[in-house]
Amino acid sequence: MLGAAEEGGWLFWRVTACDRRSGDSKRQVILFILFVCVCQIAAETLRYSLLEEMERDSFVANIAKDLGVPLSQLAARKARVVSQGNEQLFRLNQNTGVLTAKKSLDREEICPQSDTCTLTFKIFFENPLQLIRGEVEVRDVNDNSPMFPEKEMVLKILETASPGSRFPLESAQDKDVGSNGLQNYSLGSNPHFSLATKTGKDGVKYVELVLQRQLDREEQGELNLLLTATDGGSPPRSGMAQVRVVVVDANDNIPVFEREAYEVRLAENSPPEQLVVRVTAVDPDEGSNGEVHYSFTQTSERSRQLFQLNPSTGEIRVSGNLDFEEAKSHKMVVKAIDGGGLSAHCKVLVEVLDVNDNAPEIALTSLTASIPEDAPPRTVVALFSVQDQDSGDNGRMECLIDEDLPFSLTPTFDNYYELRTNAALDRESKAQYNITITARDWGTPRLSSRESIFVQISDVNDNPPEFTQEIYTMSVTENNSPMLRIGSMNATDADAGKNAHVNYALVRQENKEQPDVSVNTETGDVYILRPLDYEKVRAFELEVRASDGGSPPLSTQALLRVVVRDENDNTPVVLHPPRDSSAAGELVPRWAPSGYLVAKVVAVDADVGQNAWLSYELAKATEPGLFRVGLHSGEVHTARAVTERDSPRQRLIVLVRDRGQPPRSATATLAVTLVDGFSEAHLRVSEEAPAPDPDGPLTLYLITSLACVSALFLVTAVAAAVVKLRQVRRSEAETLPTFPTTATESSAGSLPRSYVYDVCFAAGTVNSEFRFLRPLFPCFPAGLPPGPGEQRSSVCSQDAANLREEGDWAAQVRDQSRRRRLWEGGIRACVTS
Repeated sequence: MLGAAEEGGWLFWRVTACDRRSGDSKRQVILFILFVCVCQIAAETLRYSLLEEMERDSFVANIAKDLGVPLSQLAARKARVVSQGNEQLFRLNQNTGVLTAKKSLDREEICPQSDTCTLTFKIFFENPLQLIRGEVEVRDVNDNSPMFPEKEMVLKILETASPGSRFPLESAQDKDVGSNGLQNYSLGSNPHFSLATKTGKDGVKYVELVLQRQLDREEQGELNLLLTATDGGSPPRSGMAQVRVVVVDANDNIPVFEREAYEVRLAENSPPEQLVVRVTAVDPDEGSNGEVHYSFTQTSERSRQLFQLNPSTGEIRVSGNLDFEEAKSHKMVVKAIDGGGLSAHCKVLVEVLDVNDNAPEIALTSLTASIPEDAPPRTVVALFSVQDQDSGDNGRMECLIDEDLPFSLTPTFDNYYELRTNAALDRESKAQYNITITARDWGTPRLSSRESIFVQISDVNDNPPEFTQEIYTMSVTENNSPMLRIGSMNATDADAGKNAHVNYALVRQENKEQPDVSVNTETGDVYILRPLDYEKVRAFELEVRASDGGSPPLSTQALLRVVVRDENDNTPVVLHPPRDSSAAGELVPRWAPSGYLVAKVVAVDADVGQNAWLSYELAKATEPGLFRVGLHSGEVHTARAVTERDSPRQRLIVLVRDRGQPPRSATATLAVTLVDGFSEAHLRVSEEAPAPDPDGPLTLYLITSLACVSALFLVTAVAAAVVKLRQVRRSEAETLPTFPTTATESSAGSLPRSYVYDVCFAAGTVNSEFRFLRPLFPCFPAGLPPGPGEQRSSVCSQDAANLREEGDWAAQVRDQSRRRRLWEGGIRACVTS
């Protein structure tokens, strides 16, 4: 679970994000002060432990798991670890969230004067800024053996010393702590001495030699004892020293110190050779037994390096550089020994006084080198910490910057400061700032340090991309290959850097199918993903958006128009005559003259332009000289008058061809029957018609449709008859109208409006079809006499004129689908053209 400090960090991020959106600076200040108070009151620290002498990159902790932060956020928020001091001892892996030691740690080297060794670090998050304090305790391992200052200790004892007398010995030193430190002493077997240990208030174990049996110099003038010091490690380590006891003649007076303990206060900047204290011991004996000499005993090696003792005068002087930050006090034991070997001891306690000898240290944790000019006030520019190793007023600090800059310093917690903007920035007036941060303490004299921060003001993304043209028109031929490049769109941006990097994308339109078009994101090249069909899509338009790389990105749109070019990929389709028409086909009377309209071949082509221009020609006929086909109209006329010698059944094959490259073609088969009269033809058709299918599902629908068509046809025929009758009466012509001998050939697939066609059905058939299509009142060529019982009418001449005025009907109707519907409607509905 996250501690209060982490929760405070998240709260600070939310507050900051909220304040940035609202822009309310007063609310920012209040919420920020609340955040600092929460962090100071309820902060928690991540605590871990690590054995010393571990290998490099040893595992310390899983920071991501302990903080409950997803691994993706470690890299996104640029998480890193910052150790206290100049040397970075830990490393944070952003991919795994594991905290490791950068090198093998030696507790005795890092914390030589402390039983506990705690290293402080901070986990730093950016975006938003967040600090989490952590501690790693370096635990001691038993890697040092107890060691005596001297391998051999000489102890002179009067032979008159009474049993129970105690003689202090040099203590062993063990750099390890706790159970791994010095735990016990042992003495080799002997009849005169035993060993006694005691623990002082400072936790140090002192050893004394206790006389158990009276000494006799005449019996044994010297004893050699083996002293062993053992620690509590596993396995335990030990150190040994030789104790040589010299038995001397009686000396009944021992030296006596003026005081048992000397307490001295000494400034840490005391120069070498400065007198610390002078210890004095007197001995009332005479001669050599009264001469006293001084020496250190039971004193640490570091204290022996910092202080020197004059053996004759008892003066203790400074011999090294004292450092309050290293050790605040030093304890020493001075032994006074006379010429007869009798000794006495006193303690010297030196308290080191702090002086202001350390200037504050500024350590940058995070720096934003560039700030956009539209950054709101209170934007964090840099985060740094200030440390002073001194104590008291010497360690109390203040930070400041120049007052004429639009920046301010805000303290956070744990000697961390934030450099924030306190006014609106204007890149045009000043594009960069060199900010000098000054940190100084309150000691005497005041010490200070400076750190310069260079901040660049960057421009904002205020220019959208611009296309070189508003509308791009590109063309592609249908049936194209996939991923065909048809052109390129180009947009430029006046900004620089990523703000000028343009990306292209199609604009998606809701409820509309997206065309098979792709635009290269980087280059703007336009590709057709799949083959196109001109008959389905002739052109389409879509919007293309060009966006820059700014934040937020700016964009503009241009219209892309893709025109599909036709390709001759459709074969003409014959609408009339249908492929499943009756074999009876068209009926032509025996008296039909030359130019008589036999039938009309109707065909359409789904292509356009030249690919849809159709031509008709007679490919094969029973009697090739009897019929001819209009090149563009598809109308089949008699090429000469029908004679009695002509076969009653004629079969014609008409070839329909377009003008594409290469051209495509289709054929239509016409069955023509030469008859003497229409009634007889109707009878034959009825006899040859296929038997009805009573079970056909379309019978009812077809009958209904035919009834409707018949009714429409009758109404149209009656209306036309009435109009014609009125025209005849006005012209006082009493004969039946006749039609021109030949009809002007219309263009592809047209029906002249001057013709009225008769629709005949096969009697009794279920799937009834149009059996033939011919004029009811044929016109004869000029100069030829009409047949028996037939008269020429002026209506034919008028119709011929109308035919010439109407022109090419196919040219008027260019849309293929409309032409197809008109042709089918004209035939099936029998509407008079």
